[in-house]
Amino acid sequence: MSINTTLNYSPNFDKKKRKFKQIKFIIFHYTGMKSEKDAIQRLTNIKSKVSSHYLIKNNGEIVTLVPELYVSWHAGISSWQNYNFINKHSIGIEISNPGHNNKYKKFSKKQIHSLLKLSKYLIKKYKIKIKFVLGHSDIAPYRKKDPGEKFPWKYLSKSKVGLWHNLNEKKLFKTKEIKVDKYDKIDFLKNLRKIGYSIELNKYKNKNIKLLTKAFQRRFRQDLVNGIIDKECLLISKNLAKNLK
Repeated sequence: MSINTTLNYSPNFDKKKRKFKQIKFIIFHYTGMKSEKDAIQRLTNIKSKVSSHYLIKNNGEIVTLVPELYVSWHAGISSWQNYNFINKHSIGIEISNPGHNNKYKKFSKKQIHSLLKLSKYLIKKYKIKIKFVLGHSDIAPYRKKDPGEKFPWKYLSKSKVGLWHNLNEKKLFKTKEIKVDKYDKIDFLKNLRKIGYSIELNKYKNKNIKLLTKAFQRRFRQDLVNGIIDKECLLISKNLAKNLK
């Protein structure tokens, strides 16, 4: 199986090749720029010092920016489970979308079709675990929002591209915005740690808990991203943590 792509190489990558087995993750991003043209220019400009392995354009066209066995500069300071500096272990895929600061919109059907095709190809090629298909906000929850709450994680999970919970949606909905006590909140954070999120509380405890919760909601509870831990969030986190065992 192969993927047809357009080549538009970026100079922004580590010059030393990595080993095939080092690749463990796929990380999804949105470009976060007003125009697709500007996004491509930034990803291929040596001064920007950012890149990814692939870019999926609005029309679904897949562009190769950095060959897979080279480390592209897409994740920045990041972690998941016992992995730090996720760039070393991942393939980054940028999807053209203006993002939260520029009238964030739904991803096109053509983009998602191409993303599914590319992701399945990479998962098979590198034997990537479903739980290691992540968003930028998963691995950098205190500073990133992409690919955001309009990214179709639930839909992708049906093709085993990323995790989703297996709870009854109607029953779950009834628990939305039901308050939890401090012990439930501790359990929620413990569940997030089990799932893979980096728990950095320190002196910014309340602020960081809110940012972390929002990152979780953008991924697994997309219809209400408010940073407040409620019964629904707790149940979803518990289900995901349990199913990872």
